[in-house]
Amino acid sequence: MTDAELDAVYTRLCQTLTTLGEPQANLFLARFSLLALVQIGDEATVQRLLDAAAQGLEPPAKP
Repeated sequence: MTDAELDAVYTRLCQTLTTLGEPQANLFLARFSLLALVQIGDEATVQRLLDAAAQGLEPPAKP
């Protein structure tokens, strides 16, 4: 994917999330993730992507 294609796809993702609104965003992202996992089709690749996506994020503090 070229930089221009990546930009176009990311823009569409952002527009879709905005159109759906916050209440539907998590459901959309979950559906999209499942579809992407099936298309990727390789467990090792998916595991690496999951690790990369979570990098630098921390779980919420426990009360």
